[in-house]
Amino acid sequence: MSTDEFGGLAEHIRELRDGHTSSETLVASAIERIEASQSTINAFRWVRGEQALAEAREADRRLAAGEQLPLLGVPMAVKDDTDVAGLPTLFGCQGETAAAAADGETTRRLRAAGAVIVGKTNSCELGQWPFTEGPAFGATRNPWSLDHTPGGSSGGSAAAVAAGLVPAAVGSDGAGSIRIPSAWTHLVGIKPQRGRVSLYPYTDAFHGLAVNGPLARTVADAALLLDVVQGSHPEDLHRPDAIDASAAARREPGTLRIALAWRPPMTLTGTKPHPEVRRAVTALAEALARLGHTVEEARPRYGLIGLSLVARGTTGVGELAALHPQPALLDRRTRSAMRSARLLRGPVVRAARARESRQHRRIGAIFDTYDVILAPTTATPPPRIGTFDDLGTWRTNATMTAACPYAFPWNVLGWPGVNVPAGLTADGLPVGAQLLGPAGSEERLISLAAQLEADQRWYEKRPPAPAIKGTTPVEQ
Repeated sequence: MSTDEFGGLAEHIRELRDGHTSSETLVASAIERIEASQSTINAFRWVRGEQALAEAREADRRLAAGEQLPLLGVPMAVKDDTDVAGLPTLFGCQGETAAAAADGETTRRLRAAGAVIVGKTNSCELGQWPFTEGPAFGATRNPWSLDHTPGGSSGGSAAAVAAGLVPAAVGSDGAGSIRIPSAWTHLVGIKPQRGRVSLYPYTDAFHGLAVNGPLARTVADAALLLDVVQGSHPEDLHRPDAIDASAAARREPGTLRIALAWRPPMTLTGTKPHPEVRRAVTALAEALARLGHTVEEARPRYGLIGLSLVARGTTGVGELAALHPQPALLDRRTRSAMRSARLLRGPVVRAARARESRQHRRIGAIFDTYDVILAPTTATPPPRIGTFDDLGTWRTNATMTAACPYAFPWNVLGWPGVNVPAGLTADGLPVGAQLLGPAGSEERLISLAAQLEADQRWYEKRPPAPAIKGTTPVEQ
């Protein structure tokens, strides 16, 4: 097999098509790497083991028969908030629950494209925080530095891709949960337009904040995965028209007007970007100017958009937590959110939803002048493992908001954003930048990201090899 552990989707597909490897070989190798890294990186909650290998052997039979599907035989991972038939969906929580009887729509579309689901990746409890740690599974660690978090809540998916355990993975983003871990693990992460990727059987997740999307090492791989999983279920509330993300990744973006937005929304934390984040994002802005784009500092009129996030997000956490069969096992901060949710649900959350159209007009006015916003994805490099361990609810929220104040407005608005790698700090820690656009602008953002990638060649950088000790994650 010539595909190395950091080979992406395109390389896996090409090697399978040309007969240079088999799905069984690729899947077995992925499972071996997952098991060998579980005691260090700890990216997976569940590994499907023999089930995945049996599906890989079936994929090889289909390939030999000449069948062609976008991801036929390629190993893939999904997050622990996505239903996979036969596995529980625990949303990062402790406890036990019945296995899902059927695949969620995202998983169904992956399988329809021929992908082999090797497992489900770790997420923090109910996707609340920008770190992936908890008593249910321990700490998921950043392949670039095992002392640091890969971010969250899609930290398991990000760590799995960054470490070369799988070529790409699906995550979810309710306040930056794809973009933040992508930034902190040197990946491309796409938060699509609300409804672009169905969350069924969950509808209007977190009151419209949450979406599913891809994490990958290259723009082309992320675009391909987005094309595979995009589409609506008949019961979805939001059903945007289809896009061609892969074509966009091959297309020049044209000359664009880009707003460089340093100031985050008001969060009462006094946040300013870390000097190394500012340096990295400035370098990307200079690269975009050199590529012919007009780049100017500007500020979206965010207003008090954070209040909408608190109302919708806290209510969503409370509603999901109320479904847990063993609430006493939930984190004390989750139980606090449940109490707050009782005060916010009903008229308060409805008022927050009602403000969205005004927020679209006010914040979207910046696109009368500019085509794209460039902003830091986070204010800081990745924190160390354990940073949030002993913090109460208020201090956890304040600390994470100070580190990650830039991503959440686009969840409230429901609009798309793409994280691109912005380089490494002097200590070798990744940071990222967001390309943000108005409703339905994924194709433009992807084209611009691909142009920037061709210039920056960030996919050539790989994390240092971690110390790997062979322990086996739970297998079903």
